[in-house]
Amino acid sequence: MKSASVKPWQIALTLAWVALLGLFFAQVEIQIEGAAGWAANLPTWRIEHHWLLDIFWGGRPMTGYHAWVFPFVALFFHFPLLFLAQWSWRLEARVIGCIMLFWVIEDYLWFVMNPAYGVMHFSAAHIAWHKHWLWFAPTDYWVSLLVAGVLLFFSYRRKA
Repeated sequence: MKSASVKPWQIALTLAWVALLGLFFAQVEIQIEGAAGWAANLPTWRIEHHWLLDIFWGGRPMTGYHAWVFPFVALFFHFPLLFLAQWSWRLEARVIGCIMLFWVIEDYLWFVMNPAYGVMHFSAAHIAWHKHWLWFAPTDYWVSLLVAGVLLFFSYRRKA
């Protein structure tokens, strides 16, 4: 059985939807966190320093807020697979790529739309919890965009 060819508008619609989700969640987090990003003023537990945080979390603290919100978002992105009772490595790559893209968009829009920051304050000098920067963005963005791009490319390419 041959799979139907994916149309460019389907890819564009998926990417636009991920961006829209990122925009809405950025607004939710702005309302929750205000100017104090990375759950700095939230009543949650925090692990400030641990060598695993440097490897897997970009040196940022692990918080109870993030321990719940990251899997929550991952579950939402996986819901269509569960709902349609379909799973494949191709679909999993698409979901993970979309999750990674979502977090980059959401994080950037958090700064752009947050009255305490804005585009002019999107820099290492103003954002203490993004510890590693390359050019004009956190290194997390570059790595995530690269991996997301590879995963999305794989997920949309035609089968031989």
